[in-house]
Amino acid sequence: MKGLVLAIALTAFSAQATAASCAAESAEKKLAGAAKTSFLKKCEADAKASCEASAKDKKLSGAAQTSFVKKCLADAVGS
Repeated sequence: MKGLVLAIALTAFSAQATAASCAAESAEKKLAGAAKTSFLKKCEADAKASCEASAKDKKLSGAAQTSFVKKCLADAVGS
């Protein structure tokens, strides 16, 4: 089970690393209005889950985990 979770996290992280940020991806898809809002919300939720899993894999806790997740989200979501 632990191996499966790790494989999923690594897959999500590597897919996220190769993809553009959420904002850039929504612009590339030419999304607007409710579609853009929905896409960004899902993208951010997926990125947060991936970042938190990555922090857990690195055995981070406390302030180090918070800082890592914050920076990871900023990189993934974009502006």
